[in-house]
Amino acid sequence: MRTVTLEVASREKLDRRFLRAFEGEAQGSFISFETPELLFKVISGKRWELLKIMTGAGPMTIREAARRMERDVKAVHSDVQALLQVGILDKTDKGQIVFPFDAVHVDFLL
Repeated sequence: MRTVTLEVASREKLDRRFLRAFEGEAQGSFISFETPELLFKVISGKRWELLKIMTGAGPMTIREAARRMERDVKAVHSDVQALLQVGILDKTDKGQIVFPFDAVHVDFLL
C-alpha cells in the first residue's frame, strides 16, 4: 500500500530526512508544511472529501470528480489546482487528475 504522509515539519527535520535518504535509507512519501495553519488552509474539508472520492478510483476528469461530489465544476477545479500545487494530486498525460496514493497519514504535534 502506497501511503503519503502530510506533516508539519521544521527545516531541521526535513534536512535530517534528506540526509538519511541520501545515505540510502528509504523515507516514504512525505508532503511537509511549515505550520498547522498552512496544512489546514491547503487541506480544507471539501478537499478531504475530494481525496476520499479519488482514493483508489484511478485517473478521472475534474468534471467527473465534481459529479461524484455533487459540486460545481469551477469550485472543484480550484480545489484540484491547490492540491496539484502541493503535490497531493498528479495530472496524467491525458490531462486527467489522479490521487497516486492508497492512503493518507497526517502527522503533527501541537
